[in-house]
Amino acid sequence: MMNRVNKLREMMKKNDLSSFLVTSPYNLRYLTNFTGTTGLAIITMRKAFFVTDFRYTEQAAIQAKGFEIIKNTGPIFEEVVSILEKEQLENIAFEEMHVSFAEYSALEEISPCELVPVAGMIEELREVKDEEEVAIIEKACQIADAGFKHILTVIKPGMSEIEVANQLDFYMRSLGATGVSFETIVASGARSAMPHGVASEKIIEKGDLITLDFGCYYQGYVSDMTRTFALGEPDSKLKEIHQIVLDAQLKVLDEARPGLTGIQLDAIARDYIASFGYGEAFGHSTGHGIGLEIHEGPNVSFKSDKQFVAGNVITDEPGIYLPGLGGVRIEDDLLITEKGNRILTHSPKELIVL
Repeated sequence: MMNRVNKLREMMKKNDLSSFLVTSPYNLRYLTNFTGTTGLAIITMRKAFFVTDFRYTEQAAIQAKGFEIIKNTGPIFEEVVSILEKEQLENIAFEEMHVSFAEYSALEEISPCELVPVAGMIEELREVKDEEEVAIIEKACQIADAGFKHILTVIKPGMSEIEVANQLDFYMRSLGATGVSFETIVASGARSAMPHGVASEKIIEKGDLITLDFGCYYQGYVSDMTRTFALGEPDSKLKEIHQIVLDAQLKVLDEARPGLTGIQLDAIARDYIASFGYGEAFGHSTGHGIGLEIHEGPNVSFKSDKQFVAGNVITDEPGIYLPGLGGVRIEDDLLITEKGNRILTHSPKELIVL
């Protein structure tokens, strides 16, 4: 963890920051390995402090190796001020996206030094995964793959979408998942035209095309995959768009590599789908980064001009949605490598008709 702290210190030095207040739970976990719900960290150029109350001091001592653990008995920001005064720091950066106005006002009132708002600094570090992080994400992907294989054996006409989601969620937990990455999407029949059709009470019928978008948390990291399959023979138009989406998805996998931008990778899928006249039916981006959060950088979208680098883990998820008829999305997680990419999700993608 201290290697990550040192990388943050390098960024702090470039930005003339003498200390950094970390309050985002995801950023705290990234830098300190702390999994509790109450605490904050202060990073200076020479020291690292972790402040929490009596419930978590023992846990923090075990998890936050290299940090000086400080127990707060009064308001936590009073402890922050005490550290700032003791260390005689010129300024302290705070995460402007994670500190409320009330918290900022309370800290500003008592802070002995300048408060500097920053955004995305630690998140930028998190975009490049180390070997340990990749191994954990791979395990989360393996659990998702096993979940999909399981659901194909239990899904049948007459089940509700919620029943399917619950079967999937509980099965992934039985394999070691601590939870789901997001509320599982089970969208069947005409509902599959809803890109984020969270499982409903709709009964699954024979002939339905079913989009399953799901993932799990494993040791703090997520997986995220989508498969679209059929329960009985689907409409011919749906079979047609399934093949188009699959081909677009495979084209992205063929091209994803360091140096390409999110705009360029997104265009590969978008232009291919548009060439069949379905451009307007593909309204979301081609993908996004995953890690400690289900949506993080870098993005695979027409707005993202950032170049991919080895260590990025992104999704590849083009789709076509036809209101009133149905829709298709196919999604894999992939690791950008020095020479290209490595797919982390391995479930079959061709149209399965059960």
